[in-house]
Amino acid sequence: MLSNLEFTTPIVLGTFVFLVLLTIGLILFFKMKFKSNTNLKEKHQGNGVKESLAARTKYPEVNAFNLSGPLLNYGLSASLVLVITALSWTTYEKAIFIPDNALELDEEIEIEPPRTAEPPPPPPPPPPPVIEEVPEEEIEEEEEPVFEDQSVEDETIIEDLPEPVEDAPPPPPPPPPPPPEEDEIFKVVEQMPRFPGCENEATDAEKKKCSDTNLVKFLYKSLKYPAIARENGVEGTVVIQFVVNKDGSVGDVNLVRDIGAGCGEAAVKVVNSMNSMGEKWTPGKQRGRAVKVFYTLPVKFKLEG
Repeated sequence: MLSNLEFTTPIVLGTFVFLVLLTIGLILFFKMKFKSNTNLKEKHQGNGVKESLAARTKYPEVNAFNLSGPLLNYGLSASLVLVITALSWTTYEKAIFIPDNALELDEEIEIEPPRTAEPPPPPPPPPPPVIEEVPEEEIEEEEEPVFEDQSVEDETIIEDLPEPVEDAPPPPPPPPPPPPEEDEIFKVVEQMPRFPGCENEATDAEKKKCSDTNLVKFLYKSLKYPAIARENGVEGTVVIQFVVNKDGSVGDVNLVRDIGAGCGEAAVKVVNSMNSMGEKWTPGKQRGRAVKVFYTLPVKFKLEG
């Protein structure tokens, strides 16, 4: 019987405040009642009591011990009410309005994935040669060479000339360092990324269905309809593109389609908040290894009613 009780937060708070006020009221009531009893010495003068202070607890009008039984019952009853109310305290999640076909695009949108590696720019062309005019110089006449007698006779000793020493060629320059490898970003992989909280499902189909459900609930629970868009009746679909990294984080968030009135900024804010969740995405996999995957997310803004 008690297990079927359900009390909302206002009822629990109201019960607690009522019991506190009732307890304070009882304390003030008995305090005023005891103070109203005066002239007790004259009233009980013939009972053999000389000093009222020494025997004040023996006066029946101010004997607080006579109320111990009712006050104990009141305390037990108040405690029991508080315990039952606390155990029956029930909170309800706020209803989330999710538009129909929330993850389906109205039309096919061709989105170019970000480039993973930019080719280096070509080197600048060499400057054109500068033709300089050679000034005319006077050519000095060379003197006629004087030839020496280099005839060899039998008695002449010819010494062997030393062999010329050839300089070793310089070592070749080291090869340039290889360019840094950029992770390729895939649009479709064997295992697409999944929103967290679904890894305990049995099959891949069940995991995907659970992932879509959790993604939609998170999206529309966190999404705040801009006030200016609500006031002007702005409705439509905002398209966000982002990359699910190999560690499950979200990056390169880009607003592809906007309907204005702050809706695009609100959707981008929700997508960026995915990095603050307790769990990260399950990254996409290609041939058994985690890869970066390009993800397109439609966010539908539709007023209730």
